[in-house]
Amino acid sequence: MPRDKVNVAIIGLGFGTQFIPIYKRHPQANMYAICRRSEKELNDIGDIFGVEKRYTNYDDVLADPAVDFVHINTPIPDHGPMSIAGLKAGKHVMCTVPMATSVDDCQQIVELVQQTGLKYMMAETVVYSREFLFVRELYEKGELGKVQFLQGSHQQDMDGWPEYWPGLPPMHYATHCVSPCLALTRDEAEYVSCFGSGTIREELIGKYGSPFAVETTHFKFRNSDLSARVHRSLFDTARQYRESFDVFASKKAFEWPLVEGEDPVLHTAKKPQAEVAERVKVPDYAHLLPEEIRDFTTKTFLDLPEYLHLASEGADPDGTHAHLITDPGSLEGHGGSHPHLAHEFVSALLEDRDPFPNAVQSANYTCVGILAHQSALQGGERIPLPEFTFLSPR
Repeated sequence: MPRDKVNVAIIGLGFGTQFIPIYKRHPQANMYAICRRSEKELNDIGDIFGVEKRYTNYDDVLADPAVDFVHINTPIPDHGPMSIAGLKAGKHVMCTVPMATSVDDCQQIVELVQQTGLKYMMAETVVYSREFLFVRELYEKGELGKVQFLQGSHQQDMDGWPEYWPGLPPMHYATHCVSPCLALTRDEAEYVSCFGSGTIREELIGKYGSPFAVETTHFKFRNSDLSARVHRSLFDTARQYRESFDVFASKKAFEWPLVEGEDPVLHTAKKPQAEVAERVKVPDYAHLLPEEIRDFTTKTFLDLPEYLHLASEGADPDGTHAHLITDPGSLEGHGGSHPHLAHEFVSALLEDRDPFPNAVQSANYTCVGILAHQSALQGGERIPLPEFTFLSPR
């Protein structure tokens, strides 16, 4: 890309609002346009952040030749179709997780990227969280030793969430726990086996035909001696919100804290038993980013000087700014990942390289969950990942 800046259009302004000030500060991005169906909310946000180009229709965004890439933050069922439409319109695409809700949509995205040369990135927060970056640093320095096993969990009570959530099969939204397991060693899943456990309320089962309260998946890594285990729950299972991953290796092991607010545990082999485990403070990794956006690893935009007034206005009686206060994970920046995600994709476009995770890797991570649910419905039958989710042939 010959220019020194890229024009971004953010699609969906719930969670997507968190990225507007990041792109506005990024030295190589131009926060060009925003898109939301509600014209009033669109204009409220546009006025607050000073974004002049505003759209209520996604097709109009795609028809705008000035848009270099779309950053999609819409409801889960829209991810696949909107990413496909974006690529067909000649736009690079970054999309929040999951990539899609069907294997067919994942395949179409991969094929479009291969046919067009456009870039696609699934904006998986966990693989840019400070916890993951900490473990990756240990791995790359050889301090973990030989990785022997990985596991992850994502448990969350989704009662009261938007209409497409009730009854959603747990593994259909599994990338937060699947991705870090595969991303650490940059491996791919070859096949999956999943068991469902427990039963959700009868009124939740009908929409997706999925009865399971919890789904637990094992997946075998391709061309590797490794396997991983992940589990997910969304309804009728008592658990504090938790996105976690653990890594067990020959020299050290990293375990996510059981309770929010605690520090993770690092285990070191061959020490006296009383000294094997120690709680560690995970450092921030803002130094990996341009100086202009480093604040966003530890602060929400509401903490920054130019937006401080919004914090007090967030609960105002007419709700003008209430839509800026989204879920807690968003405000905490998902482990400081938001600016890393934006920087990775902007950099990939300007350097003409694949972002991480690219389309094939995103498809592999997403299809693990989709196929895992199919496996659970078949009593744990082993199901292979399709060929298009591998970077190289079998």
